[in-house]
Amino acid sequence: MKKNFRLAAVILVLVAAGYWAAAGANRGWTKTSVPRKTLDDVTGIEGVRYEKRFVPGLDFLALTLAGAGFLAGVSLFLRPKTHEPETNPIQTNQP
Repeated sequence: MKKNFRLAAVILVLVAAGYWAAAGANRGWTKTSVPRKTLDDVTGIEGVRYEKRFVPGLDFLALTLAGAGFLAGVSLFLRPKTHEPETNPIQTNQP
């Protein structure tokens, strides 16, 4: 059970860091919309249009690292499995 929690913590860190890096490694806050500059064809004036897109930031990374730390911390409080020898209540006497 301890190994499962620790393995889950490591997997969570790797997946979160990989997703954060693949999505742009934003070193700011998480964004749900991104500004995009557009140019009006008729007037030639630049404008800003917002696209709905999820860009994870450092807060996303910190939250997943805290979750992984919690899983690893829980594993410290779990008792290891004890294997008691299996005994047969009915013993037969064989010569």
